Amino acid sequence: MDVIGALQVSFAQLIGPSAIFYALLAIGLNLHFGYAGLLNFGQIGFALLGGYGVGIMTITYQQPLWLGVLVGLAAAGLLAVVLGIPTLRLRADYLAIVTIAASEVLRLVFRSTASDSVTGSTNGLYGFADPFFRYSPFDSGRQYSLLGVRFYGDDLWAMVVGWTLVLVLCGFVYLLIHSPWGRVLKAVREDEDAARSLGKNVFVYKLQALVLGGMIGGLGGVFNALQTKSINPDFYSTAQTFFAFGALILGGAATVFGPVVGAMLFWFLLAIPDALLRQAISGPDPLLSLTEQQVGAMRFVLLGLMIALLMVFRPQGILGNKREVQLNV
Repeated sequence: MDVIGALQVSFAQLIGPSAIFYALLAIGLNLHFGYAGLLNFGQIGFALLGGYGVGIMTITYQQPLWLGVLVGLAAAGLLAVVLGIPTLRLRADYLAIVTIAASEVLRLVFRSTASDSVTGSTNGLYGFADPFFRYSPFDSGRQYSLLGVRFYGDDLWAMVVGWTLVLVLCGFVYLLIHSPWGRVLKAVREDEDAARSLGKNVFVYKLQALVLGGMIGGLGGVFNALQTKSINPDFYSTAQTFFAFGALILGGAATVFGPVVGAMLFWFLLAIPDALLRQAISGPDPLLSLTEQQVGAMRFVLLGLMIALLMVFRPQGILGNKREVQLNV
């Protein structure tokens, strides 16, 4: 069994575009769940609007890429306002129900044949990322070696831009949470009644956090659309939100770098058993009698067991503070 090869494949996932996408989703969820105590189960819906904002504006309406990015982020922010106004005055579980329903409704609407002329329906949209890769200093058809792992030029450019975005957002979250606004937000998370007694408008703070986190999720959708050079509605399923939640829990909620570390480890730990199991079932004399489909399912089972054990022995995550995640929701 080629353990070195499996580690190289896993390292590619550790720093690759998928880790960046889920890190961006998890950073937004961290503002919602970690710092504001909001249960948003529809983060992928914000990412859908971000990605389709780019695709629709550039392909359907022939507008510049930068305008598509702005429209995607604005649409994600508007969705947060529309969902937050009727739900944030109620219990936390109402927001969870509304967000997961809204994300699924959006996916079905965007894949509907009735919206084919705008969204491309089940075929999605593609051919809009050329302006983004035009600025790449790397040759798109050439492979570059990075710490023993080879990436194509387009993927490497997307990684440079993506990790830069992640670092900038981590700095933004750090400054935000250590500001008076961030301290009030954490007070709202801990005890809404106490925050109200001090004259703070709890609803406004929660809505602001929902909008900011949703727009960060929308930015994740923009990045994914540009990196993959295409958008397909079936990708934006509810499971993607729970992958991002898994990354957040793994790294540690209510920490600046927890979502990033969690996203990297999530895909690293998902790739290792996948690579090893595929080696074990290959060749004329396989070690295991599993099918390709069973291997695909088994890796999620193993990762789920790892996260379950983490919740037992370190519920705050790798970088988290146990006191920070004892939320009153």
